[in-house]
Amino acid sequence: MTKTDFKKELASYRASSKAFQIVEVPPLQYLMVDGHGDPNTAQEYTDAVAALYSVAYKLKFASKKELGKDYAVMPLESLWSAEDMDAFTDRRDKSQWDWTAMIMVPDWITPEMFDAAIAKAANKNPPASLDRVRLETLHEGLSVQRLYIGSYDDEADTLAEMHRTFIPTAGLKPTGKHHEIYFNDFRKVEPAKLRTILRQPVERV
Repeated sequence: MTKTDFKKELASYRASSKAFQIVEVPPLQYLMVDGHGDPNTAQEYTDAVAALYSVAYKLKFASKKELGKDYAVMPLESLWSAEDMDAFTDRRDKSQWDWTAMIMVPDWITPEMFDAAIAKAANKNPPASLDRVRLETLHEGLSVQRLYIGSYDDEADTLAEMHRTFIPTAGLKPTGKHHEIYFNDFRKVEPAKLRTILRQPVERV
């Protein structure tokens, strides 16, 4: 049985660390949990991530057993926003952030498979935020992205360049929420080596 790795299959999961790129992101299906607050200190975020991975692995095993389709569980991703976007790009006041923690799942995962995975996760030691996990398709479309290497706390300069220089110079304007894709486990990799795609959905002016 061949195992699909969507990080290699989808161009939207590849980015350069040397320059911003304009990409077309296809509609993708995600497990999602919404929340608010500093992800470094909020138990809510930790609980959301635990619930997402619990369901994601149950779906992977169900896909392999029931459909004969194996795939690598995708990395954690998050959408970020704030009522005052300066709290996000400049001050980095994480207590003011709204977030949606996500894990992409293949389009062959059905609502029925999702419901079964939720029920299975609830059988024994259910994650605290299990009842908040949902299955939803995200339509981002035209986007600007770049691979960032370094600590999450040092992203501000790159984000400022993206929003204040590259996007307007390219004749674009932001339309959706800031999106980050985390290729490393921050608990196991030193901050200077963390690899993160920074993405901003846009539209042409």
